[in-house]
Amino acid sequence: MTDSAIDYTAVFQTLPGMVALLTPELVYADVNDEFVRVSGRSREQLVGRYLFDVFPDNPHDPASTGMRNLEASLYRVLATGERDAMALQRYDVEDPERPGEWQERYWSPVNAPLLGPDGKVALILHRVEEVTELIRARGRGGRGGRSRVLEAELYTRARELQELNERLRQAHSREREVALALQEAMLPARRQVSPHHRAAVRYRPALGALNVCGDWYDLVDLVDGHRVGVSVGDVVGHGLEAAGVMGQLRSALSAASRVAEGPAQALDVLGRYAHVVDGAESATAVTTFIDFTRHTITYSSAGHLPPVLVHPDGRAEFLDGATDTPLDARPDPIPRPQAQTAFTPGATLVLYTDGLVERRGEDIDTGLARLADALDRNRDQDPETLADTVLLELLPPGGATDDTALIVVRL
Repeated sequence: MTDSAIDYTAVFQTLPGMVALLTPELVYADVNDEFVRVSGRSREQLVGRYLFDVFPDNPHDPASTGMRNLEASLYRVLATGERDAMALQRYDVEDPERPGEWQERYWSPVNAPLLGPDGKVALILHRVEEVTELIRARGRGGRGGRSRVLEAELYTRARELQELNERLRQAHSREREVALALQEAMLPARRQVSPHHRAAVRYRPALGALNVCGDWYDLVDLVDGHRVGVSVGDVVGHGLEAAGVMGQLRSALSAASRVAEGPAQALDVLGRYAHVVDGAESATAVTTFIDFTRHTITYSSAGHLPPVLVHPDGRAEFLDGATDTPLDARPDPIPRPQAQTAFTPGATLVLYTDGLVERRGEDIDTGLARLADALDRNRDQDPETLADTVLLELLPPGGATDDTALIVVRL
């Protein structure tokens, strides 16, 4: 039988487990017959409706966290484009025939992405394993006592796992809040950013508790008065440790830039400093010196993604002529390369970190092309508006899995 002869609609409807298709807005696009039967809802009560309008949290029992955990899982799938298998969850489901009465159910969900031609999540396949009867202790003939013991043990382990997951979530949340506060204190405020030039800076933390606080940015007026140093960097790691390393590297590069002859020398100094900083291994950075008198940009990169110079006609020039290894990559550092390019007044320089352009399963050139296109189409916007537009167009709707730093400078 060929694929064209298979009725996949019929296959979907007769799947033995509960299966639903959800849109990226978490609206039911379709459900199979088993989902209708087990959920106790008709197709009309499901298809076209927001998932958590159909299955809300039980307002009378804060311990019932299944719906909240499911929501977090679905947003992880949207952000990462990867399958997410959940632990056994307790759900309180409102009786469709007795509003206000709630039934305790136990479901084991798996959420898998269906990608569209653009590589983004077009639908989520939401499969549910119904295990309520396994959890409930009901005697069945001579095996009733033994069954009750096994099921009670399974129930206890499931509740312990849920409580452990909640404690871990709270611990990660506290660390995230402290790390973000530390980073905010270390990064320069908007009012401190090159007050004599039109520039916008943005930082967006990653989705969830991990992968935050490793990215940084800096803009400094150099000592000769007509040049500005613009830099971004990325520290491997997350949380408080990454925030601490980030602060040390940013401060060191800021100081080095004020006395260095050029960006390559500034990165040479930073590389030597990174060699004695625990946690700075494989950190990357790129720095540019903008000369507003000569209309030139001199730049050097230590393993970082190239800045983008958007010319007034919309042409995007990636500054990749002086790319070298990450900081502390060599036991004996050698002088780093640097390059120079000219700009026309009215051009825009953009520096960023990988959270803006990198996506799992996608070539980096695709993300860079997406960035160049967004900058071309919106090049007439002022820096503040352009920064917001770029983040809106390039970051996933549910948030990225890596933090993102962005600098937009109008030349």
